[in-house]
Amino acid sequence: VVFLGDSITAGYGLENPAAEAYPALIQARIDAARLPWRVVNAGISGDTTAGGLRRLDWILRQHVDILVVALGGNDGLRGIDPSVTRANLQAIIDRARSRQPAMRVVLAGMQMPTNMTEEFRQQYQALFPELAERNGATLIPFLLEGVGAVPELNQPDLIHPTARGQSVIAGTVWERLRSLLQ
Repeated sequence: VVFLGDSITAGYGLENPAAEAYPALIQARIDAARLPWRVVNAGISGDTTAGGLRRLDWILRQHVDILVVALGGNDGLRGIDPSVTRANLQAIIDRARSRQPAMRVVLAGMQMPTNMTEEFRQQYQALFPELAERNGATLIPFLLEGVGAVPELNQPDLIHPTARGQSVIAGTVWERLRSLLQ
């Protein structure tokens, strides 16, 4: 199970990202359930959908059964046109499946903060469910559900989750991922 993501996936700002970032917490749940899966955290701080697409071939040198795509937050925060983000995410899915046709894809949705225009926020929020439906991917509607805009679950920048926030994210991801692992 490969998590292709950005700073949230990488565990930016955590004391021990290798143990506290949500992919590591998913591995702990997998181990506790005695399931035969290995998690790879391919999160890079600051990554965009274009960056994820550029490094996908390197990631796909190994066999990947499930690809969790948790990219797009940095695109939105940088004001990248949602159509560009959509095209990059579609290209990631297409390239992954062309290389490994049996791969299952999980798409983690993001939402933009209220300081962005309402039109931008709506366009951005709609692209994740549209892509998931079009591609038969499992959708996590909002990766930061219950964490985003909750000060006590975020670091002082109010963008990156604390270890407690990462635990909440792991629960959200596990809800969607568990059935694919069994």
